[in-house]
Amino acid sequence: MTMRPIRIAFQLQPQHMDYRTIRRAAARAEDLGVDVLFNWDHFYPLYGEPEGKHFECWTMLGAWAEATTRVEIGALVTCNSYRNPELLADMARTVDNISDGRLILGIGSGWFAKDYAEYGYEFGTAGGRLDDLGEALPRIESRLGRLNPAPTRRIPVLIGGGGEKKTLRLVARHADIWHSFSDADTLRHKLAVLGRHCAEVGRDLADIEVSTGVPAATAKPDDVGQPLRELGVSLFTVGIGGPEPDLAPLQEWIAWRDRENA
Repeated sequence: MTMRPIRIAFQLQPQHMDYRTIRRAAARAEDLGVDVLFNWDHFYPLYGEPEGKHFECWTMLGAWAEATTRVEIGALVTCNSYRNPELLADMARTVDNISDGRLILGIGSGWFAKDYAEYGYEFGTAGGRLDDLGEALPRIESRLGRLNPAPTRRIPVLIGGGGEKKTLRLVARHADIWHSFSDADTLRHKLAVLGRHCAEVGRDLADIEVSTGVPAATAKPDDVGQPLRELGVSLFTVGIGGPEPDLAPLQEWIAWRDRENA
């Protein structure tokens, strides 16, 4: 199997921090050599104090597009429910241009009920939200093809999630990157399912980059990264939040990348 070079992403979780701390951590991560800088698309913290400090996703991506120069940037992942698909396409095109072609359009169906309730979105069902995502993706693709000026490149689409009947079918049809939080045994099974969906639509599974999240506090690259790497994972995402992000685990993953890619 042809292996893509390892890339390391940093999900800077925008919770429990002032923005100056977020800005400093993003700049430090780029200086350390991270490949991709992600945030997430929520309105409230996912853990810790439920009403703690938090910032909005896409406004932040626009700021990161100006404040960084090398890393790719994106949301892990945008909630499809929160924005009209045509508007999201226009936002993505704009951030892509601001960043000179460094945006990854990460998207998923949404799951955090508090966001929906507090901001007035209909939560519905998990299946219904996935159906909405399936309807939105072609609309996003169509709008991206009609905007003036156009994106600077074909913006890579990352789809997050592991549902075998709907999500992985959408990955096979639309994604350049598939992201999950699977361990090696689960990932092996999910890749087999994804491979079948790819075959059904006439697509090569090797065309989709495989991404996974790794716990910053406990996951050591040689122990956790190597088995996933052997299955074809090339993008490893280390998630770290506030109030003072400790980037030491990120440095371990970057060092491992450099050894393995040498």
